[in-house]
Amino acid sequence: MYESYVKVKGWWTYLYRAVDKAGNTNDFLFRAKRDKAAARRFFDKAIARNGAPETVTIDKSGSNLAALHAVNAERETPIKVRQVKYLNNVVEQDHRAIKRRTRPMLGFKDFDCARVILSGIEVMHMIKKGQVKDFGKIPLSAAQQFYSLISLVIENNRVCSSIAPYCG
Repeated sequence: MYESYVKVKGWWTYLYRAVDKAGNTNDFLFRAKRDKAAARRFFDKAIARNGAPETVTIDKSGSNLAALHAVNAERETPIKVRQVKYLNNVVEQDHRAIKRRTRPMLGFKDFDCARVILSGIEVMHMIKKGQVKDFGKIPLSAAQQFYSLISLVIENNRVCSSIAPYCG
């Protein structure tokens, strides 16, 4: 688990990321603050989507450690926490690809726009790593897979917005 800094309107915001041993991105969450509540929300989200890990390697961040202790307080089998800097290298190396894309942008002007753009960068990075499987008859390039995912999202939003007036 790692959090990265991204500038939005001149303020530092935080992109939380979870990467497994193989370097696959498990989850990510963009938050305005780096505190126990944000770290706890990320851990809860990552565990709900991917299951509970046996061990989590984090940096020396106190908020991450406090959040993991809070998660462990509610569990029967606690998650082992390791705070060793050199063991976090897989995450650091994976994080470099995200920073390579965001550094030339020199920050974002809007938090919501930053969230959408960073989500797209993360999804594209996951596609390039081969985490998104294409089940079509014709193999698609990474860009074509990304465009097909985006078209599904856009179509889903159109359907949701068209039925929203009829929902209670």
